[in-house]
Parts: sequence; C-alpha cells; structure tokens
Amino acid sequence: ALSAGGNLDLLADQAVEFKDTVKVISCGDESKVSELKDKLVERGVSSGIEVMGGAEGVNAVATEDEAGVVVTGIVGCAGLLPTIEAIKKKKRIALANKETLIAGGPVILPLLEEYGVTMTPADSEHSAIFQALQGVPPGGMRKVVLTASGGAFRDIEAAELARRCKEDPEWVRAKATTHPNWDMGAKITVDSATMMNKGLEVIEAHYLFGADYDDIDVVIHPQSIIHSAVETMDNSMIAQLGWPDMRLPILYSIAWPHRIAMPTGQFERPLNLVELGSMTFKAPDTDKYPCIQLAYDAGRIGGTMTGCLNAANEEANELFRGGAFNYEGIAKVVEETMNAHKKDMSGNPDLESILEVDQWARRYVREVAKKAAEKVLVAF
Repeated sequence: ALSAGGNLDLLADQAVEFKDTVKVISCGDESKVSELKDKLVERGVSSGIEVMGGAEGVNAVATEDEAGVVVTGIVGCAGLLPTIEAIKKKKRIALANKETLIAGGPVILPLLEEYGVTMTPADSEHSAIFQALQGVPPGGMRKVVLTASGGAFRDIEAAELARRCKEDPEWVRAKATTHPNWDMGAKITVDSATMMNKGLEVIEAHYLFGADYDDIDVVIHPQSIIHSAVETMDNSMIAQLGWPDMRLPILYSIAWPHRIAMPTGQFERPLNLVELGSMTFKAPDTDKYPCIQLAYDAGRIGGTMTGCLNAANEEANELFRGGAFNYEGIAKVVEETMNAHKKDMSGNPDLESILEVDQWARRYVREVAKKAAEKVLVAF
C-alpha cells in the first residue's frame, strides 16, 4: 500500500512498478482520486489497485492487512491518526514523522506498550542511536550524543550573523535555505540553519530511547559521517558511521532486524576511512542557536509544550521563508508562543488536546506575524 500528498504522477509510477504487491494507494486530496485513477489507466493499470484519498485513504494504507511495516512520513500532526491506527493493527512502525513523538509522545508511547509494537526510527540520527544500542544490554546506556552538521551558519560567528541579520536580511534568508551537506526540502534546511531540527531530535531521542534530557548531548560534526553515538556505562562510545545518504537509515528501519546486502555503488560507495582522513567536532554556540535551548526547555516541561514548540516552529519557519520576518524572529516568536501557552498547558494530554494545541500555536504565530506587519505599515 502507498500514500502520497500531491505528486500523483510519481505515486502512479510507483503503484505500477509494484503492482504485483500494491493493493491500495491514496492521495492527500480526495478531489484528486479520479485524476489518480486516470493516471493508472494511462499507464496500463485499470484494475487490481484500490484508489482512495484524504484521511480515509491514508488510514486504509496504514492498516492494510498484508503490510507488516508501516513507514510514517506524513508531515505535521496529520500523521498522528494513521500512526495510531497502524499501531492498533499491530504494524511495526518505521518512524519518519517527527510530530508522532514530539507532539504525540504522551499518547503514542502507551499505545506502543499496550499493543506490543516496535518503533524503528528512519531518520539518520535516531537510526544511528538505534543501531548502536543493538549491542547494549538494558541499563547499559549512559548518554546519547546527537551529531549535527551545524547548518548553513556553522562557520559564521554569532556576532557576525547578528550583524548580517540587521544589515542584509535577504542574504541571511537565502543562506538559511541552502544546506552544506544534505539535499533536503526548504523547511528542514531552515530548521538545520537554526538547529531547531536538532532540538526536535533531542525530544525524539527522549521518547524513543528513554534518555533523560540531561543525558542527551548535541555535538556539531561538520562532515556528517558519524550520525550519532551512544556512551555506555563502561565509558565506551558506540557510533554509526556512513555517508550522508538518507536512503540508508530508511532501508535499515524497514529491514530491521536484518541488514539487506546491496551491491557496491547502490548507495554511493562504501565509506573509506583513509580517504576521509579526519573528522572534527565542536559544541554548538547557544547564542547563535537559541532554538536548541528552547527545545530542551519544552522537553523538560513536557505535556503539550513540545507540540506547541513544534507547531510554532513550523509556522515561524514558513513565515520566515515567505519574508514575513527575519531569521532572528524564528526563535523569538517560538519562545513567545511557548510563554503564552504555559498558563493553559496540559501535563498529561489526550489526542484531542494535542491536536488543539497544535492548531492554537499555529494561529498564535500567524497573529504575531500579522501584528508585526501592521506595525511596519503604520510606521511606513
């Protein structure tokens, strides 16, 4: 079973390629179902695959009887409901959706335990930790070390970045949407520049591996070869190394507990330590990356605060890319939203509360941006 957002051509191509095993496909927009059916017919498939759309279609894909593993990659809290349905059907979850745990952790973790379901991470950092822990007995982990590329501004001092934000905000905007190591979408590239992505990964690591926030470190590693590491009780450190290629952690999340042998060259080339030569590491500058601390703060508060952080960041990130405010405004508006949420925060939320806070935080950020724009117009 396959689901997708709006890329109907690619979805149809994949459905045809795997037509012997694909029973159901779904697109994000219910009104596009007829168009998707037509695209299958154009490719020579007129029967044997059920075509659906919207939330009903996604849930059908997530609960398809013959599927043993469900890869959850829907952006935002829209991925929560199909993940919950898949867990209830006792499907193993290959997690590629941050919101599932960052916002939904208080609901998802009890469900995983209740239904005896394993969740395997599909992003590179948590996959690295998961792989490292395969050789560590229960109670043997002391600390999690999340590595980070440092994003677009890793080689720029905090004072210089602040100056650039004031004098040339459009240069900063363009720079923030270009990643030095990974080929990713615009949103995650900006999250990498602010290092909010690493802050969100700290929260995920807490939920996935039961690590206390005091036992989760972030280290900048510009080469992106060590994807993360685990410190054990005997002072050893176990790390996972590989080229920065997202296909590898996705493959492992699906194949676990096995490793699928691939011919040389399938994923670039094998890692060559001699060719690599050296690797470097440094601590992140908290003045330059305030979003990291915001994520730690939200995680320690817990409850609906982590979902508030995530939703506020998503909206702030989008508004920044659209020119609504400058780079420094991302962290400021996220912090303001978190402070506004404190009085209404739920420490042990249900799914309804989580979804309500997600929508509230998004509205709050948009209102802040609207008021800021009105002030500029009045001043002008």
